[in-house]
Amino acid sequence: MWFEEFELGAVYEHRPGRTVTEADNVLFTTLTMNTQALHLDAAYSAGTEFGEPLVNSMFTLSTLIGLSVAQLTQGTIVANLGFSEVKFPHPVRHGDTMYAETLITDKRESKSRPGQGIVTFEHTARNQHGKVIAVAVRQTLVQKRPVDPAQEG
Repeated sequence: MWFEEFELGAVYEHRPGRTVTEADNVLFTTLTMNTQALHLDAAYSAGTEFGEPLVNSMFTLSTLIGLSVAQLTQGTIVANLGFSEVKFPHPVRHGDTMYAETLITDKRESKSRPGQGIVTFEHTARNQHGKVIAVAVRQTLVQKRPVDPAQEG
């Protein structure tokens, strides 16, 4: 979507969802050098309050953002500017399916970059039971719709 297409208060549901496997979790966790036993060690995890390994929260965050790309920012994003809030209110387990939605909370034209604007997204992920598993507020720099030279003159 171009900057001009985003409307304050609009909510976008991102489908299909993404079922998280043990292989996803182990691969992501090892690729990112996260040696937390809660993600990798089934015997250790069995002794925790969760009773099993949990999915790496950074995988959860990455997947939450990734679920929104095709619908919102494919080909128009310039850069992620930052995250102002990230929460994980409910753990993700192997076999859970993530579904995402995005609320447009703010937008403004860039003061320093003509042809671009800043859009603030509030992304929410829910599992297959409807429980919120992640929330992230993200500011992005997005391209404006290109001007057609034939319409300018």
